[in-house]
Amino acid sequence: MLSLRFLGRWAALLGASGLLAYGLDHAHFPAALLLGPMVAAIAFGVGGANLSVPKFGFQAAQAMIGCLVAHTVTGEIVGTVMDDGFLILAVVLVTVLVGAAVGWALTRLRILPGSTAAWGSSPGGAAAMVAMSEEYGADPRLVAFMQYVRVVAVVLSASIMARLLTDVSNVVPASDPITTAPLALLATLAVAACGAGLAKLLRLPAFALTGPMLLGAALHASGLVSMALPMPVLDLAYATIGWYVGLRFRRETLRETLGAMPGIVVATLGVIALCGGWAYGLTFLLPIDFLTAYLATSPGGLDSVAIIAVGSKVDVSFVLAVQTLRLFVVLVTGPIVAKWIARGVPAGS
Repeated sequence: MLSLRFLGRWAALLGASGLLAYGLDHAHFPAALLLGPMVAAIAFGVGGANLSVPKFGFQAAQAMIGCLVAHTVTGEIVGTVMDDGFLILAVVLVTVLVGAAVGWALTRLRILPGSTAAWGSSPGGAAAMVAMSEEYGADPRLVAFMQYVRVVAVVLSASIMARLLTDVSNVVPASDPITTAPLALLATLAVAACGAGLAKLLRLPAFALTGPMLLGAALHASGLVSMALPMPVLDLAYATIGWYVGLRFRRETLRETLGAMPGIVVATLGVIALCGGWAYGLTFLLPIDFLTAYLATSPGGLDSVAIIAVGSKVDVSFVLAVQTLRLFVVLVTGPIVAKWIARGVPAGS
């Protein structure tokens, strides 16, 4: 009976996800297969459905998104980094400093403990931030809540922005240029497995995503491997990531963090607004449109931003160059920033 109830909950989640994704797709929202399942999963998670996506499933979905990103990478992305390397680094550092400033403010106002505020406000690498935070004295539940509230807010705001600024009548679906030849599909699966395995051995951050992305990008850009990503595979990867993020929201977590909710919401909106302002400024410094700058500076997950970028008319190479570099910078500087913010805790707090 328990197993039937469990299967029934999953069936209900699948149905709700499908309906929401269908509606969002017909409204021409980018990443409808990510948004629909995520919104449905949030409702089920908070409602006490007690469902979760296995870590392996989430990592497999990340590997597929890594291959999707790799397919978009050509020699242009290398040229982008070479030509605009200084400005890309500046974009990354400003975004990281914005997150640090918000964390410092939360600490000074005694809304959150210093270490927790630092890890929770770090822009990007949500899963890695949660995993690393406990080792540095932060509350991983509160960090997870802050990180995934921001991920959801960034995905929703970026999707709305992409919907408003993209001429959907002329957008080519991201899967059109991707072949579905059997040998190419097998090669892609091999890249996903080998890339994730090598990245794990090398202890790279977010190995399931970055490994296939880096290996696949090198092989695809050099013409050695042709990537194949059929739409059903991509749709399942999108939905899995949406479920993984949404189902992490729990009623108990909401109760425990209710007192910090206003500060978390303000911090989330503040980071998004400051990054949006920086994106607007970039349009005067670089020959890029606002949507490209907005997605590049969005303080959300690399995987979800990549999905939205590929489905929109933006400079994907620039967006991914900034997001990828920022992921590494955040993970390297995270412990240093956390210690600095923790020192800013007012005496007697």
